[in-house]
Amino acid sequence: MIDQKNNPTADTDADREAQLREAIELLFFSYRAFTRGPDQILAKRGLNRMHHRILYFVGREPGLSVNELLNVLEISKQALHMPLRQLVSMNLISNDKSQLDGRVRELRLSASGRRLEARLTGTQLLQLENVFSAAGRKSEGEWRDTMRLLAED
Repeated sequence: MIDQKNNPTADTDADREAQLREAIELLFFSYRAFTRGPDQILAKRGLNRMHHRILYFVGREPGLSVNELLNVLEISKQALHMPLRQLVSMNLISNDKSQLDGRVRELRLSASGRRLEARLTGTQLLQLENVFSAAGRKSEGEWRDTMRLLAED
């Protein structure tokens, strides 16, 4: 915390800290709201957010290699192993050797994996559409800019 006794700008600094803390809380609460729908769907199958992330990114790029997925998610092989194995055993994802290089494993959603991913992400697409509609185009653009900067930090 800032030393307010010896700092002539303490009120300004305290106000700024309060604003930044509010931003942290808004980010936390908005993420909780954003993940609530998918979390409920996943819980019925004994799955969690990591499973959703895997489904989402494999769905966005069919044929993604395991190593590419590790890079996208920025997780270790150990962290990916169990959830990916579960998704494969549930026939939601295929994990097949590449036809070009047998050492590479390519990931693809099965038909049931595509349906589940569409359902999970669909709740979030609808939520964002409603929020962006209410906030307006300018706010949506500013939000995207802010999220890009935060993601790049």
